[in-house]
Amino acid sequence: MHIHSLLFCSNMSLYRSKFVVYVPNYHLTMKCKFCSNSCIRKGFQKNGIQKYYCSPCKKYQQKEYSYFACYSQTNHQIVSLIKASCGIRDISRVLSISSTTVLKRILLISDMVKKPIISRGKTYEVDEMITHIGRKDRKICIVYAIDRKSRSVVDFNVGRRNKTTLRMVVNTLLLSESKEIRTDRLNLYLGLIPEEIHLVKRRGTNYIERKNLTLRTQLKRLNRRSIAYTRSLAVLVAILKIYFWY
Repeated sequence: MHIHSLLFCSNMSLYRSKFVVYVPNYHLTMKCKFCSNSCIRKGFQKNGIQKYYCSPCKKYQQKEYSYFACYSQTNHQIVSLIKASCGIRDISRVLSISSTTVLKRILLISDMVKKPIISRGKTYEVDEMITHIGRKDRKICIVYAIDRKSRSVVDFNVGRRNKTTLRMVVNTLLLSESKEIRTDRLNLYLGLIPEEIHLVKRRGTNYIERKNLTLRTQLKRLNRRSIAYTRSLAVLVAILKIYFWY
């Protein structure tokens, strides 16, 4: 072959290689995981992973999700961070996943948590805590009961501070044939607990009062005089289930 032909061929191969390298990003697509249409590259996640956008179904997605490979490990990390007084955005930043994914994981983990079996003939303490939902002026009550001997939480309920909310926890204790139920001097308990097993005295609820302090210390959303609060009732219930029984 003539030398000019060789030079021409080599120049064309270099041109083609350069052309392939500089292909625009919108030509590199993937199939949508929801509708199987073509997606285009559009932006990046917080951890630097390429995002893809599907125009027909208007959803963002990735080619691969690295945390699916260590699903159980990530769940354990989320539980540990919740019990270490971390909020949703703190967990998202530490694990390098979106806050929406953290919320979904919390709800999924709470669905797998089972309520413990209550033993019969035990002594229990019942108390309530006030926290906020959505905004600071919207108060909500957390009522829960602990076994006085083991200090473990046997039941809880979240709602308004009235007899309906308290009855859900008290009825569980009555069905277990409680030996004694200790409460504070709140008048709402008088019509719910029989007098023969209801005890109200000084330092009768010292264990559950200490538990209140632990809860406010280890759960960021329950702190007093803090800007942290829960936006959703479902998330609050899920986090309490994980903290008490996971």
